[in-house]
Amino acid sequence: MEKIKVGLLTMSDGREYLHQDYIQLNMDYQQEIKEALESTGLFQVTAGDMPLHSNEEAKREAMKLQKAGVEATILNYTIWCYPQFTAVAQNFAPGPYLLFCNLHPSECGMVGMMAAAGTLEQLNVKFQKLWGSVKEPEVLNKMVDFLRAAAAVKRLKGMTFGNFGGRPLGMYTAVANLEQWQKEFGIDVENVEQDDIIRAGETVAEEKVEHAFTWLEANVGSIQYDGIGLTPKKLKLQIRSYYGLRKIIADKSLDFVGIKAHGDLTDRYVTMDIAEAFLNDPYDFDGPKEPIVAATESDMDGALTMQLFKLLTGKPVLFADVRHYDKENDVWFFSNSGTHATYFAGASMDPAENLKHVTFCPETHYYPAGGASVHHFARGGRVTLARLARKNGKYVMTIVPAEIVEFEKEKMTAMGNTTTPAWPVAFTRLQVSADQFLEKFPCNHIHGVYGDCVEALKLTANLLNMDVQILQQEV
Repeated sequence: MEKIKVGLLTMSDGREYLHQDYIQLNMDYQQEIKEALESTGLFQVTAGDMPLHSNEEAKREAMKLQKAGVEATILNYTIWCYPQFTAVAQNFAPGPYLLFCNLHPSECGMVGMMAAAGTLEQLNVKFQKLWGSVKEPEVLNKMVDFLRAAAAVKRLKGMTFGNFGGRPLGMYTAVANLEQWQKEFGIDVENVEQDDIIRAGETVAEEKVEHAFTWLEANVGSIQYDGIGLTPKKLKLQIRSYYGLRKIIADKSLDFVGIKAHGDLTDRYVTMDIAEAFLNDPYDFDGPKEPIVAATESDMDGALTMQLFKLLTGKPVLFADVRHYDKENDVWFFSNSGTHATYFAGASMDPAENLKHVTFCPETHYYPAGGASVHHFARGGRVTLARLARKNGKYVMTIVPAEIVEFEKEKMTAMGNTTTPAWPVAFTRLQVSADQFLEKFPCNHIHGVYGDCVEALKLTANLLNMDVQILQQEV
């Protein structure tokens, strides 16, 4: 992902003699923050040239951050400093804002930060506070979480969602309000006909399709042609649909998409399983690429949840149905009609490592047009699951800390056969009871990434003025 552009300003005392006494201390602390952030490889930091000790300096240095296009600003407090400089700077330095102070008892950074925070509260300016030494991993991690959340919120603005086909299968939870998306997130929606996928696919050069077909046959663990639902011809049609979608996405400058598929493409063309899996993957038949969030069933709020995950982590994001709870093994079957990114089969950036665990199965009776379903069992590991949903028109973020678990291959196959054998499954153990999960989780689709993303999601929700519910057992 593109590095996050961060602004960094350090406030000072308005009294000239004290400002001069503490210039070096202030700049040392500022440099410490800059070096810590840039050492992560995630950030490009634009720092002020001096500690701010006048309104004129506050305006000038803040405008430099504005010109640099920073996506969030850290306001640093090492000593007592006049709150008015923070008030002036926030008029020009781009938010969101993180107020940060040291904890040294002989220096008054905390007093300076608290006075500035009170000022911003009176001005109704949103901010987050953080204190401690940036040399401590816990403090640095909290700073990174905030900056990731701030950038995610900032980067949503101006994005375009490509909605292929509209509402699927009567789902209210898959359809969002255009005005609300523009007002709250700055996202536009481009409605696209699904027939455009077919037409764009027909323009793809034959040699490009053959290359992809050969690559899949060489790398996928097993392709179970049956001569009816899954044939080489239908697989090549699915490849064309992938390239057709890529062309439309590029031509229309779409940032993330949803594809209805059901009842139209799945009845008379082929399924979009191959296309959706490889859009969400960090690679395709031609090499490494950035994942493109693609929500099946054109689930708008699902796609938005996935896009936030992607902006926070840069990782491929899971899309799944809440399919079944296995009480005996205490696991949920998070499964969908064949569209999990193949990344989840091995959790590797190397396609060969993932695809050797993947089987292309003939589509089920749900999809008469046929094609391949992308089957695998998700690699075990800690995950963060979430879902954005609306209640009385207001968004709520539901977060579910969890772990994907693995069993012996034979046992997983037997368990998978109790549902739909052709579909991929993430066997997932939650930190909350089945009753509580079903009571509180807001819909039938769930999304997630490997790793702990809870704090970053909470910060994101806070910046977006959303309520949060976390589904986990209280300790």
